[in-house]
Amino acid sequence: MDADVVVVGAGLAGLVATAELAGAGRRVVLVDQQPLTDLGGQAFWSFGGLFLVDSPEQRRMGVRDSAELAWQDWAGTAGFDRPREDLWPERWARAYVRFAAGEKRAWLHSLGVRFFPVVGWAERGGGLAAGPGNSVPRFHIVWGTGPAIVAPFARQVRAAVDAGLVRLAPRHRVTRLTTTGGVVDGVAGDVLAPDGAARGEPTSREVVGEFRLGAQAVVVASGGIGGNGELVRRWWPESLGTPPARMLTGVPAYVDGSLLEAAERAGVSLVNRDRMWHYTEGVENHTPVWPGHGIRILPGPSSLWLDATGRRLPAPNFPGFDTLATLRHLRSTGYDHSWFVLTRRIIEKELALSGSEQNPDLTGRDVRLLLERLRPGPPGPVAAFTERGSDFVVAGSLDELVAGMNRLTPEAPLDLDVVAGEVRARDRALDNEFTKDAQVTALRQARTYRGDRLVRVAAPHRLLDPDAGPLVAVRLRVLTRKTLGGIETDLDGRALGPDGAPVPGLFAAGEAAGFGGGGMHGYRSLEGTFLGGCLFSGRQAGRGAIEAT
Repeated sequence: MDADVVVVGAGLAGLVATAELAGAGRRVVLVDQQPLTDLGGQAFWSFGGLFLVDSPEQRRMGVRDSAELAWQDWAGTAGFDRPREDLWPERWARAYVRFAAGEKRAWLHSLGVRFFPVVGWAERGGGLAAGPGNSVPRFHIVWGTGPAIVAPFARQVRAAVDAGLVRLAPRHRVTRLTTTGGVVDGVAGDVLAPDGAARGEPTSREVVGEFRLGAQAVVVASGGIGGNGELVRRWWPESLGTPPARMLTGVPAYVDGSLLEAAERAGVSLVNRDRMWHYTEGVENHTPVWPGHGIRILPGPSSLWLDATGRRLPAPNFPGFDTLATLRHLRSTGYDHSWFVLTRRIIEKELALSGSEQNPDLTGRDVRLLLERLRPGPPGPVAAFTERGSDFVVAGSLDELVAGMNRLTPEAPLDLDVVAGEVRARDRALDNEFTKDAQVTALRQARTYRGDRLVRVAAPHRLLDPDAGPLVAVRLRVLTRKTLGGIETDLDGRALGPDGAPVPGLFAAGEAAGFGGGGMHGYRSLEGTFLGGCLFSGRQAGRGAIEAT
């Protein structure tokens, strides 16, 4: 045996599992196909949002939450409907909601993780109490964003390296799980050539050798398929029609899903692979790090959302409300893009960008830079996209705006009269304090929440108000992100076979396991639950592997 446990994947779930194992005195080899510069994986690039229930931050903002309400929202969002494949995912979901309402915050706080005081309201829902979406704000932004979530677990792992309990094996690409007598007893694969690429950049796949590692147990935490367009298209759900001809990529190229199929060949049950979470508000990064690099706009609720023909999206497909319903509607239009139409005033208050690198104030814990968000003008990264982004059009009039939009998409020219009709109809809805326009009603209701009024939702105004201009249009495309299905696991993180029995010696965590059970989100996410799913499933798998060794 080369170790007690081999952990495959040095992303957040793999780091958490390794930290748990080393803390219990187990010898671990942590294997990853990337260089050590990519330690922490996708989590490093994240905005750092975490789903918490009934937190001190919520209570200070006047939000009343409970585990019961959170489970109602989770169940209505997930839509579990497969008796066989949703058995363990639903159990994981219940356990995760209890974790988020219980020890999660205290555990993270003990590790030095702190939170921005304003709680965000992501995925506001489909309009019914028992339906999809968060009934209350639950999106807690980590002070320091994704890097600050990775840091405590990376420190634990590096300390265990110094203590001789953990060996890091970068540039080792696992291609198969080894078995003896039906028991998983190690991994094998290719040693890749050293590569000095910066974090997130594509790395060489030149093979310079082979390796094999033996262990009492293996934890697979190798991530999902979001960087592999071929697999995304192959597993694309039929309910969403055909996948877009061109998608932006929200994760580095190494998120290729290659080990999922290797695990299946070793007798593992892969479930719910047609469930995936892609965003509809993607824009092309003006300074890309990986191929097809897209950034997600984190929209406030005020922008007017038009499809590729210039017609307004139907309720409840408003910015930030119901991602899956919006994706389904947009795929039905036959086009691969849509549009936000907004004003300078909306951009200043509402347009945020996902990712640690797009939020230097929060990532750098820079209070002075953070205060600039309260001053006139958009934050620096947003201003850079407005000026340099290939998807942005800025104009002084609606005529000029539509002309600029048509220059971006000559294959789908917009009719000025159609766009003007939608804009003016929306503006008329602001003439009275009462309206039948559900989005305008939602804007007014959102501003009753202190957090939205302070930093997230602009005061409702006419899009054609000259004092709010200039006008801005943003071309939006589908942005690949998360795999919601994966390796089926029980609550100890043990990988299961098609017969429902554990595969001896094998555990799985993170996105490779659908964040728990093979898909604890069901069809949709409440947001802030991907990082949390990596934390929870990594911890469970680590503890399960401790018991097995």
